[in-house]
Amino acid sequence: MSTAFLFTGPDDAAVTLLLAHGSGAPMDSPAMNAAADALAAEGLRVARFEFSYMAARRTEGSRRPPPRAETLNPEFRAAVADLAATGRLVIGGKSMGGRVASMVADGLLAEGRIAGLLCLGYPFHPPEKPAQLRTAHLMALATPSLICQGTRDPFGTKDEVPGYGLPERIRFLWLEDGDHDLKPRKSVSGFTAADHLATMAHTVKAWAAGLG
Repeated sequence: MSTAFLFTGPDDAAVTLLLAHGSGAPMDSPAMNAAADALAAEGLRVARFEFSYMAARRTEGSRRPPPRAETLNPEFRAAVADLAATGRLVIGGKSMGGRVASMVADGLLAEGRIAGLLCLGYPFHPPEKPAQLRTAHLMALATPSLICQGTRDPFGTKDEVPGYGLPERIRFLWLEDGDHDLKPRKSVSGFTAADHLATMAHTVKAWAAGLG
């Protein structure tokens, strides 16, 4: 069965971002919509898709919980093949979607099918379980990567992540007081969610322009 995509942004963009959703919300969640709109405003083409368990919730009313992230690797690879993007392709997603993308990225890079990896709120560990790290495969990651993370993200804060010893090829954009959706508290930070999304999108555009 071919992958169903939701497109945002210009069809003739030089860079296409193939993004998957987080574990609990669909590809058209408010957070995903806002991120896609911000990226499209920078001239990037965004293609979103859903893993089969999430698509089943939409079409069958199923409430199946998400499977283990690594079992979704073949679905992400299939989405890359079905998209058949021309031009530069960056894969990634929000939370779990970015984590799955990070597990298939090096194989796709070696095949010449992608240029980079973009994670919007990487789930470094479950909330309140900082010892359960999901970073082992990142230590040897060869794919040029950008992780956009809120400084107070419960899945990995700015106080925690620098201590993981991740390789320098993984770049970070830290968004002040951002949560797992990159949203700040304006009364605390002085920034709005729109401010952070605009910064994220501008940074992604500049980073992607430098990819081979």
